[in-house]
Amino acid sequence: MISVLIADDEQPAVDELAFLLRQDPRIGVIHEASSGSEAIRLLSREPVDAAFLDIHMPGLSGFDLARALSRFEHTPALVFVTADEEGALEAFDLAAVDYLLKPVRAERLQRSVTRVVEALRTNASPSTATGSVPVAQPEMIAVTLGGTIRMIRRDDVRYVQAQGDYARLHTEEASYLVRVPMADLERQWADAGFVRVHRSYLVALSHLTRVRLGGDRPSVTVGGAELPVSRRLLPGLRERLESTTFRARS
Repeated sequence: MISVLIADDEQPAVDELAFLLRQDPRIGVIHEASSGSEAIRLLSREPVDAAFLDIHMPGLSGFDLARALSRFEHTPALVFVTADEEGALEAFDLAAVDYLLKPVRAERLQRSVTRVVEALRTNASPSTATGSVPVAQPEMIAVTLGGTIRMIRRDDVRYVQAQGDYARLHTEEASYLVRVPMADLERQWADAGFVRVHRSYLVALSHLTRVRLGGDRPSVTVGGAELPVSRRLLPGLRERLESTTFRARS
């Protein structure tokens, strides 16, 4: 079980997030702070595994607080919780594990806790309890939505669909059009677990929920989308799946 801090100057937001976190059996003690300065005083006495920080707070902002916490002997995994879509890039520059948009959905929060747990496990060592937790920064992608540019995590992309000179990135929440040819993404994202299954589709192996490679119509399912697998690309997909399974077992 992991201990967490919630820092937000709006008490209803704190109460709602605390309620949702308590539904997750991986969460232990929950501390609350209504300002950045209060959070620093609290964490000086009681270090936590993860901090869920609002960005816009009076005095110290969530970003200011994150920078201050980076100088602590024990640095918690950082998750920003905000209604501001524009701060994602700065958040991940500060090595945030995740960036949650308000209102927070229960299933999205569970995924965020999973990322916290994975970050803590990946960086676990005999000194973890007293040392800082370095967190690998996720690959970020600039996308356009409604005329504004926002940043999304590459590991949130379930599959990519070719659309002429563009590619459409499909995540759980939405899809985004980027002006990058599919062939370029196939080459650039191969090491990140993406594999071409069809001339029109590139899928993230980590998001596959079903694989059907036999019969007349081989396919893979990603989330709720069933995507065709071309005969030409079938051997390459089999090889990647076998390689991934071997590494997981090892």
